[in-house]
Amino acid sequence: MNAGSKNASGADLAPEVLRVQGLTVSVRTETGDRSLVEDLSFTLRRGETLAIAGESGSGKSITALAIMGLLPPPAVRVTAGSIHLGDSDLTRLPEAQLRSLRGSRIAMIFQEPMTSLNPVLSIGTQLTESIRAHTSVSRTEARTMALAALQAVRLSQPEQRLNQYPHELSGGMRQRVMIAMALALRPEVLIADEPTTALDVTVQREVLDLLRDLQREFGTAIILITHDMGVVAEMADRVIAMKTGRAEEEGSTAQIFAQPKMPYTQDLLAAVPRMGKGKPRAETGTDTIARLQDVVVRFPLKGGLLGRATAQVHAVEHVSFEIRRGETFALVGESGCGKSTIAKAMVGLVPHQGTIEIAGQSLASLDTAGRKALRRRIQIVFQDPMAALNPRMTVGQLIAEPLLIHGLCTAAEQRARAADLMQRVGLTTDQLDRYPHEFSGGQRQRICIARALALQPDLIIADESVSALDVSVQARVLELLQILQREFGIAFLFISHDMAVVENISDRVAVMFLGQIVETGSRAQIFGNPQHPYTRRLIEAVPVPDPTCIRTASPRLSGEVASPVHPFGKGPKRLVLVDIGSGHLVAASP
Repeated sequence: MNAGSKNASGADLAPEVLRVQGLTVSVRTETGDRSLVEDLSFTLRRGETLAIAGESGSGKSITALAIMGLLPPPAVRVTAGSIHLGDSDLTRLPEAQLRSLRGSRIAMIFQEPMTSLNPVLSIGTQLTESIRAHTSVSRTEARTMALAALQAVRLSQPEQRLNQYPHELSGGMRQRVMIAMALALRPEVLIADEPTTALDVTVQREVLDLLRDLQREFGTAIILITHDMGVVAEMADRVIAMKTGRAEEEGSTAQIFAQPKMPYTQDLLAAVPRMGKGKPRAETGTDTIARLQDVVVRFPLKGGLLGRATAQVHAVEHVSFEIRRGETFALVGESGCGKSTIAKAMVGLVPHQGTIEIAGQSLASLDTAGRKALRRRIQIVFQDPMAALNPRMTVGQLIAEPLLIHGLCTAAEQRARAADLMQRVGLTTDQLDRYPHEFSGGQRQRICIARALALQPDLIIADESVSALDVSVQARVLELLQILQREFGIAFLFISHDMAVVENISDRVAVMFLGQIVETGSRAQIFGNPQHPYTRRLIEAVPVPDPTCIRTASPRLSGEVASPVHPFGKGPKRLVLVDIGSGHLVAASP
């Protein structure tokens, strides 16, 4: 391993900490080995961030698992090449030695912290176990180090968090715990596998700022695995674009974004939604397809020996808006603000107070038969298509099921209708007899859209329907939604935390904060002249897919979002969040 070298201009380069040479990872199949990663080579230097970008299935995460020695044996294994961490070839080390290196010299942040953290162990226990596995400190000393790690990632009330369990923390908090665990022993290399994909845009901004701060402080080298090219532009020094297991293109971030050479890289960058690049929208209808007036949703919390309700979760508080025929009305805000609860109330999945009208009919006035009939007018596409599709049914059966439930046509007609819908969403009729697990994430989301279209509804609720998709797949799904909207005159309630996507697809936007709508307006009004501080904060936090763009530092807040849980008879308090540095108001509830 080189101690150091010079670049083309003669300047000293930081020493290499990781070298991957000719890496090939294969999986055993009935017909022989098949390559998942093929002949991949790169180096990583101290304090450098290397982004590995590409679509799902390109080999990004397999590369990370190979470096960590976490490939599932014996089916998947390294079949060629070397991975040098310092003078050690990780591909040749026994498991015991690899285990000693993980956490101490090389660490990994996984995409989904909830599945990476043990649900039955407290945060403190998991942190101290990791620390004691690599050091000879006492339990008390390890707990002190764990507390310092939580303080380093700026987790609020760190002493209290040590005694809490993963389910008691928000997604952003759990991701901070994962970062604290990964950096507790100051590793030389940190692999971050989609660390912000499922996070709100403001939490994503805080996590990215945190990684940069810690990198500057400790000189950690980072491998950032992501499909978000905005994150790549802001974080990376160099980029490798991967496609089907091979490095399609490699270069500095500035070069890749300014002059991508390969069509694949060009397509990745072209698919990125950019603020201010939304296409003009067609005129929408004037008829109101959905109306919400003063809607309130609260859930009781029970406790004590008798299991009585002692408090309420104020999920939605006095929300009102209308959706017109043929328009896309976007509902935006951070996780927990009440967006999905509104969607569930609109389709009758949770009880509510106030008025919800669909196509002029009030949900409260309908009997069981009336609700069933109304569901033909409104459909919902959920965030996780795999969880929304029955794994025991074929795709043809799943798409035709709504027709069967409502008795709209014969079995032969159902099959023909399902085949037509498959083609409309860009899939083929010969896939009708396959099962959901045989499709990619983007294809499964298209199947959910086809199923929602089966009854030709007036309104489709898309609840975070593209948040987990690759940018290229996301772009195709969004284009599909807009084509179907023009063809059938469908109205969309588009629920999202991705402001760049919302700016590209919406006609009107409502911004939610703590269960309440704080601002509503046209796309031009919300993105061109936002009035509420919270709206401005959401927009400012969006990653910009331009490495030449210099961003101002994100505000450091003096508080965190208040709990929506309140004792009976007491409504939510007015919350004010202030930037510690300037003292300026960042956000406030009504």
